[in-house]
Formats: sequence, structure tokens, C-alpha cells
Amino acid sequence: MAVELLIIPCLADNYAYVVHDAATNTTSIVDVPEAAPVLSALGERGWKLHNILITHHHNDHIDGVKALAAATGAKVIGARADAHRLPPLDQEVHGGETLLLGLEEVEVIDVPGHTVGHIAYYFPDSGLLFSGDSLMSWGCGRLFEGSPAQMFDSLSRLAQLPGDTLICSGHEYTEANGRFALSLEPENPALLARMEEVRALRAQGRPTVPAPLSLEAATNPFLRGTDKALRAALGLPPAATPLDTFTEARARKDRF
Repeated sequence: MAVELLIIPCLADNYAYVVHDAATNTTSIVDVPEAAPVLSALGERGWKLHNILITHHHNDHIDGVKALAAATGAKVIGARADAHRLPPLDQEVHGGETLLLGLEEVEVIDVPGHTVGHIAYYFPDSGLLFSGDSLMSWGCGRLFEGSPAQMFDSLSRLAQLPGDTLICSGHEYTEANGRFALSLEPENPALLARMEEVRALRAQGRPTVPAPLSLEAATNPFLRGTDKALRAALGLPPAATPLDTFTEARARKDRF
């Protein structure tokens, strides 16, 4: 890994992610649910914060942005499409743009679905994807604003990233998401093995994120639209499309 990754628990089950490039002493953070634990972590390490990256407008991802920016002077970066409902932005971005953070060119990816203005940040050299509430550990975000087709398209594009990419999602939802996955396929050995690992981590008080994309591809029901076993578990006909599979799985998760 070309950078140091620091995971900061916030609120009840949120995470903020600090990325530190030691070669240039550049420090960035993705989402700020609250400022105090971030300032404490930065102070302990003597790191100066340069950039605040926002994935989407929900309060549990942005409530600490203004205070953190005021305390550190960091540049606030977020989606141009959502600028009207984000804290004041110093730089507006959209999918397809790149940001130079330290020595790394970071790709901005549009991922509508959870919200229509949601973006993700991909650090290709470091193999890190900060996905907010789009692709989540063993799940995906609820469709508060977007359509199933939008989220399916967003996840399909993220699924094309290298399998060793680490998915840094915004919440500690893995165990709950896993219970849903197992409700569909209770005998699936890959799901059972992952749940065992997840519960062991939580018993130790450790985060279950980040998770490699290869693991998500094998176990996450929202990335397995072509899997015949999952399609059968959902009671869908053989002719069902991957979008049909996603849509049915998401609807069931909403009722779970």
C-alpha cells in the first residue's frame, strides 16, 4: 500500500477514513460524521489535514465537516451535483475527474443509487475504494433517491475494479448484511465462512472493513446477479436478468 490508512469509528456505526501519504506528508479524510475523534487521531499522530472528501450529503457523513475544516484549514471537496446540499465546497468534482492527492491520482466515480449525487473515490495505486454508502461491506446502500437500475449500474462499474481493491464503506453493517445474505442461502459455505470471520472480528472490537472486492464478488448478493444459485434462492425464473436479481434482492433486504 502506497499510503497509510486510518479507520476512525464515529457516531454509533459510522467510519471516517484518513489517508496519509508519508512521502509528501499529505493527509486526506473521506467523510466526517463528527469532528472530535478525527481531530484527536490527527493530533496523536502529528498529521496536518489537507483535504476533506465527501461521498454524499447525508448528515451522518457530513455533520463534522464544517468544524473540521475550520479547525484545520483543509480543502473541502464534493460532488458538483450535490453542492447545494453539502457544506461549502472549495472544489466541486464529478465522475471522470481525477484529483492529485500527495503522489496519487485519485479517480472520482459517479455512483448514484443511495442518493442521486453520490460519488466514490478510487486510489488505484493504493488499491483503495472509498465507496460511502454505495457498495458496502456484504451489501449496498438503501435506495433513498435513486432507482434499482441506477444502483445496479453503479455497482456493476465498481465490480470491474481489480479484485484486490479494498472496499472502504461508510458503516459497520457487515454482520447485519451477512444475516440477510444467509437468510437467502443458509447453507452457502462461502457465506458461512465469512460470517464466522466477521463475528470473530466484532468479538474483538475490530472493524470488519475494509473488505477486498474479490470477497464481495463471491459473497455479496448485490454483486452476484449472474449467479444461478442466488437467482433460484430468490425464486426467480432462469431467464431473469442480473438487474432483475438485484432488484428482487434489494426489495427483500428492505423488508428484512
